[in-house]
Amino acid sequence: MKFFPLIVANLFRKKTRTILTIGSFVAALFLFALLATIDTSFTGGVEIAGADRLVVLNKTSIIQPLPYSYRDRILQIPDVKEATYAVWFGGYYQNEKNFIPVMAVDTDSYFKMYSEFKIQPEQREAFVRDREGCIVGRSTLKKYGWKIGDRVPFKGTIYPGTWEFNIRGIYDGTRAEDDQTQFWFQYKYLDERRDFLKGMVGWYVVRIVSPDNAVDVVAALDKLFVNSPYETKTETEKSFAAGFVKQIGNIRLIIMSIGSVVLFTLLLVTGSTMAMSVRERTGELAVLKTLGFTNVTVMLLVLAESLLYALPGAFIGLALAKLFTMRGDPTGGLLPFFYLAPERIVMGFGIALVAGIVAGIVPALLAMRLRIVEALRRV
Repeated sequence: MKFFPLIVANLFRKKTRTILTIGSFVAALFLFALLATIDTSFTGGVEIAGADRLVVLNKTSIIQPLPYSYRDRILQIPDVKEATYAVWFGGYYQNEKNFIPVMAVDTDSYFKMYSEFKIQPEQREAFVRDREGCIVGRSTLKKYGWKIGDRVPFKGTIYPGTWEFNIRGIYDGTRAEDDQTQFWFQYKYLDERRDFLKGMVGWYVVRIVSPDNAVDVVAALDKLFVNSPYETKTETEKSFAAGFVKQIGNIRLIIMSIGSVVLFTLLLVTGSTMAMSVRERTGELAVLKTLGFTNVTVMLLVLAESLLYALPGAFIGLALAKLFTMRGDPTGGLLPFFYLAPERIVMGFGIALVAGIVAGIVPALLAMRLRIVEALRRV
């Protein structure tokens, strides 16, 4: 720490160059954190998917329905603990830009299946009593300024007409990655009002006794409905979520590619800055060695200077990214959650640390190997 004032003085010898170099780290780490947040939003559902839950879909397509009567037959299979179902509604609020994942669900079994979502007991009871009631995720509630008791109109797309719902409850996730944007209403209300697909559901979610038996249960489920008018395709919730993400594209590959380019650019910028700084101070470094500074001390001083470009820039960039993500999803609902995880922040600091060391190591080694006589002769 006693050499810290010396390092800072060297940094601000060329103020413009220092500001621009630190600024490059700010921009790069902000971009990294933003891409990491998007990656988490798309792939977070895969990471937190229930290991003991299976998804049963129509074998033809996810948009094709399954009979409501399948539920009792599913529950008869050994190792199946419970089952629920849902239907994608496909409506919008006020205008088509207001995308909200609206689903018709079973009032009892759905909340038992997804115990990670918490609802106040009195709110849940109010929802069950009101056929036109609904439960809304807290993120969606805040976005539109709704409150419990409001009557919210939706314009149906799959099921035409205007559908009005009474907000009876709010759900919260128990984890930061939990999706708090969904909108749930009663399946019975949907089935009563729609003119087609009566007695049909979109998909089933099944909880099994042990994840170790998932393969056997998947085979038993699909065998049960083979050669029927509505054959099924069953997979683990994690596999289902991963498959859904793949339909969007390889987000992680895109992020890794951009991250690699950013890191390489940082190395070039910081390495060039450090090389110029060492070359400009050749004589001063020789004087330091003359005064008794060891080769290792000189090398560490140069490395510390390189890190002082990297780490403050990383801190500012990551802090700005965190503040940006705290404002919520900027896409208007396309991302189920917009959250910069602590491990991604740590990873960002790690990238900055590596970039600072790698960029400064060559100039530091040159400074360490500098001969006093030769250095003074260059002045």
